[in-house]
Amino acid sequence: MEYTIRAFREREYPLLEDFLYEAIFIPEGAAPPPRDIVYQPELQVYVEGFGSRDGDISLCAESCGRIVGAVWGRIMNDYGHIDDGTPSLAISLYKEYRGQGIGTALMRAVIEAYRDAGYKRLSLAVQKANYAVKLYKKSGFKTVLENDEEYIMLCEW
Repeated sequence: MEYTIRAFREREYPLLEDFLYEAIFIPEGAAPPPRDIVYQPELQVYVEGFGSRDGDISLCAESCGRIVGAVWGRIMNDYGHIDDGTPSLAISLYKEYRGQGIGTALMRAVIEAYRDAGYKRLSLAVQKANYAVKLYKKSGFKTVLENDEEYIMLCEW
């Protein structure tokens, strides 16, 4: 499948809420949460006012004119927060586009974008049971903290 990685356009920022919902890890056999969960304050930090702060960077994967995946980061006090100088990432793809290398391409591109913007590292939080842990390790992230359910991972260059 062909796709292009590009920056989100400002008018496309509202789509980040869809991708935020898609980023929620749902364990095997569990019911998905209601869609309005993205309006909870602990999730709104990922998208509210996106594009208005230093460190807000978002990229998408587009296929046949449709945005099928997104990766974005910002300096925020989220689950993966390390410090006030390290952007935290979120990434997701629509289910039918997973497992095709798009996530890997998005991660490489966002790391490069943050490196080009002068940042030295990125962080993220991921549920231990999430298959995406492999993607993050392959992309250069290492576990720096963990609790019973999550890893906090860091990629430094």
